Amino acid sequence: MKTILYYFTGTGNSLAIAEGLCKRLPDCELVPIVSLVHVSGRISPEADRVGIIAPVYFSGLPALVADFALRLDLTRVPYSFAILTMGGSGGTPALHQLEQILTQGPGKRGLDAGFTVKMPGNYVLMYGPPNDATIGKILARADRRIEEIAGMVEQGVHKRPRMPLFGSLVQHLIYPKFIMGVHDADRKFSVDDRCTSCGLCVRVCPVENIRLEEGRPVWLHHCEQCMACIQLCPPLAIQAGKKTEQRQRYHHPNLRIKRPE
Repeated sequence: MKTILYYFTGTGNSLAIAEGLCKRLPDCELVPIVSLVHVSGRISPEADRVGIIAPVYFSGLPALVADFALRLDLTRVPYSFAILTMGGSGGTPALHQLEQILTQGPGKRGLDAGFTVKMPGNYVLMYGPPNDATIGKILARADRRIEEIAGMVEQGVHKRPRMPLFGSLVQHLIYPKFIMGVHDADRKFSVDDRCTSCGLCVRVCPVENIRLEEGRPVWLHHCEQCMACIQLCPPLAIQAGKKTEQRQRYHHPNLRIKRPE
């Protein structure tokens, strides 16, 4: 059976989940959602199973993922599912948001199953990562969770989590404010004198939101708040205010980055 997994990632959590699942499913193809940004019109995959894998931002979807879902036509797909990664909570409200978008899209067809996976949080603007021991435990649990999800996907299990009232209230309170200002939220970023003009931030930004001017990064205000630039900067030169100067950085240990020599 053919499986297509569409994924969005910034610091590697959702990519690790997508890769882990793909290894456990026969005839599986990984497709980065960012590769479809400039593809016009509806997206109509031809596969027996289609999965969407993405992080949770403030109890909702990344803007780019929401836009992608609005163009996704799943009418010819026998089984569709989503896996959302999260550092805290908010996975169920985000799954319900995705379901609503898909049913409003061209195919008018939602998900057969929705899953969440707890991963180390990466939103360094608000908090630092857990310690190494805790990260290791979280990732080990996530790997076991993917094994479990892979079995359910192969069996075609239908699983729709119930939307808790508290989760719905939290999403309505925090997500609209986040998503309205997400593209301009890069105005918080700055760069200090540790910058070596290596250009890694330009290369890792999934939406081409950064360019170098006179050797320094400049943000172009179509940010997704994925945290790739600030988390992956080798000399930790990118900041978002004073608090991030004191916080450790995180990316998934399996994320392959070609660092400057």
